[in-house]
Amino acid sequence: MIVTTTQSIDGKKIVEYKGIVFGEVISGVNFIKDFAAGLSNFFGGRSRTYEDELIQARENAIREMEERAANLGANGVVGVDIDYEVLGADNGMLMVTASGTAVRYEE
Repeated sequence: MIVTTTQSIDGKKIVEYKGIVFGEVISGVNFIKDFAAGLSNFFGGRSRTYEDELIQARENAIREMEERAANLGANGVVGVDIDYEVLGADNGMLMVTASGTAVRYEE
């Protein structure tokens, strides 16, 4: 399945629009990850712990969006947008949403 942020698929003719599809992931950040990130913050540098969590959440949201598009009979998703939010009373939850338009293109 082709997934792109553009409104078209280069070299392909879109023949049908199936509708808007979403993939949502809400991921909790636990004490150990907070502690490791706190050390990075104290000593400086990147927080690989949070980066890995963010990468995993984004990949899962895109995968879920692709599955929903496939269930509609699409073979592509165009106009993809990815949003990030922090949720929870202590900002301990990360929400990643991927959205786009499911399409069928000529192969």
